[in-house]
Amino acid sequence: MASAESTLIYIGDPMCSWCYGITDEMSAVKEKYAGQLDFEMVMGGLRPYNTQTMSELKDFLAHHWEEVHQASGQAFKYEILESETITYDTEPPCRANVVVRQLAPKQSYAFFKATQKAFYLHNKNMHLAESYHDILKELGIDVAKFDELFASDEMKALTRRDFERSAEWGIRGFPALILQHQDSLTMVANGYSKSEAIIQRIEAALNK
Repeated sequence: MASAESTLIYIGDPMCSWCYGITDEMSAVKEKYAGQLDFEMVMGGLRPYNTQTMSELKDFLAHHWEEVHQASGQAFKYEILESETITYDTEPPCRANVVVRQLAPKQSYAFFKATQKAFYLHNKNMHLAESYHDILKELGIDVAKFDELFASDEMKALTRRDFERSAEWGIRGFPALILQHQDSLTMVANGYSKSEAIIQRIEAALNK
């Protein structure tokens, strides 16, 4: 049986296309275990501090995005792949999520999903604080406080710590879902999976 010490830890990155693809499946898993398992988010850092532009990675990214669309049905807008100025640095959106985890922890997953949609569906530049303002207002999160923390060295350091935690767990790809139960960690998803398969693995781990 699950206990108060049991936690699902989701390791992802807002600019990871497979994390976007698994959104509906992960939402179903989260909903099933609401009230039974705690849910924690850790930013994995897909390509933090990367300096390549979207246009330089256009063919590589477009191929992956199409694969994700075929597997999950999630919609993509491809115009941002033409940008010669926006880099595929995933640290800023990870940092935005770390900030919201500090300000409104219960909104972390909703913010993560909205961040993904802002990037993939609306092609916003997720390096800019203002790209998050509409999401923050919708979720009732203080915009001015977000902007202050988003620019802070403290949040940059906390974000880097998330990346380090992910590496310490040996995570090599995203999305990943770990069950922390009775002092043990079990990987219950690594890469795209359907919710039914994830739930089966969680149940098996809980009933060991």
